[in-house]
Amino acid sequence: MTIRPAQASDASSIAAVSIEVWLGAYMKRGVSAFFADYVLSTFTAANTEKLIADPTQHILVSQNAEGIDGFIRVSAGSTAPVEGCSDLEIATFYVQPRHQGKGIGARLLDAALGHCRRMRAESVWLTTNAENSPAIAFYLRKGFEPVGETHFRIGGESYLNNVYSRRLS
Repeated sequence: MTIRPAQASDASSIAAVSIEVWLGAYMKRGVSAFFADYVLSTFTAANTEKLIADPTQHILVSQNAEGIDGFIRVSAGSTAPVEGCSDLEIATFYVQPRHQGKGIGARLLDAALGHCRRMRAESVWLTTNAENSPAIAFYLRKGFEPVGETHFRIGGESYLNNVYSRRLS
């Protein structure tokens, strides 16, 4: 497994991992057209290429012999939904379910935290669905602390998310 910066040629693979993880994490009882439309319009190769090219985004991928099995995206200049957070956000962090528990997430997170330290950030923040117990347990084990709540909105729907922050010093 190699952790490396994302390249434009990775865009479709990153989009596919995003769709797989998002649907697996949030669509527990079936996929409605509402969510299918959101996922298929959000997680596209074109949108991902724009993120890779954006200098405010730092995207790292985990690549095994077959292809990309996870990635993490750190966004600079992000305003947290609660006070006291830095402007660095772990905006996206996905590892394919069949590759979870193998240390991929830990290695991606360590690499992203190293990037944040090189940017001289005092902390980094993220949000996760309040019902995503495995992700919450992972973040708590990795030193993140709960600092508030926000809501993820799709159209007129709203979903509770927890906000976590981690000091880097």
